[in-house]
Amino acid sequence: MSRSDAETRTGAAPSGVDTSVPHSARIYDWWLGGKDNFAVDRATGAAMLEAIPTLRMMAAENRRFVHRMARYLVTHAGIRQFLDVGTGIPTRPNLHEVAQAVAPQTRVVYVDNDPIVLAHARALMISNPEGRSEYIHADLRDPDRILAEVSRGGTLDLTQPVALTLIAILMLLGDADDPVGRVRALADALPSGSYLVITHPTPDFNPEAVGAAVAAATGNGMTLVPRTRAEVGRFFDGWELVEPGIVPVPAWRPDGDPPADPEAVYYWAGVARKP
Repeated sequence: MSRSDAETRTGAAPSGVDTSVPHSARIYDWWLGGKDNFAVDRATGAAMLEAIPTLRMMAAENRRFVHRMARYLVTHAGIRQFLDVGTGIPTRPNLHEVAQAVAPQTRVVYVDNDPIVLAHARALMISNPEGRSEYIHADLRDPDRILAEVSRGGTLDLTQPVALTLIAILMLLGDADDPVGRVRALADALPSGSYLVITHPTPDFNPEAVGAAVAAATGNGMTLVPRTRAEVGRFFDGWELVEPGIVPVPAWRPDGDPPADPEAVYYWAGVARKP
């Protein structure tokens, strides 16, 4: 198996990268055809593909959802600020590129804790001159630090509506990490008119296959927690779900005709507005 670009550029992993443990951002990168991944990521990703051969398609559907969601929020909800936690390795078009194509003044703050993502942060900050984008190296488990860094950076105005986007990231927090509490800490800091956006893997459509994929991930030291629709719904408590509610990722406001089998993507998606 060939070495990744991340390995060949430096001859070793970048500082701070633990190549003995897989990371979801790098596994997604490999699934999407990227080169910023390591042997442990490829091995884990391949084992998960054995359990669910359509995972690459599901990852791509998550990206398409991000594009639809961004266009909807900018065009129909008037959102001009995004806080994207769990950004992952940049895949163009990035969130700020999609949003700024509609409203050039849009501002985006990206947050991730993987040093590989940090190495790509410059690409995330190439903003339209009328807007602005920024990268914060921080962990969803520390919402207070995220909020402090956001306030310090000045890219976002937390007195104005913000879209908090959590795309395929909450699965990395086990119940002991209090994922609902972490999300609530961020959401409570946002004003009325803000939006919460979540995609989350689920066992609801194929529990056996998803269980096998989870076993492949956890067997290599990675936390991966799929959740039911009801469990995903808890993250939105107190917020007003935008139609069509919590639905399979491809079924959320699809471009063109509705998908023939949306449940072939084992992810829930939802967007909600803060009253």
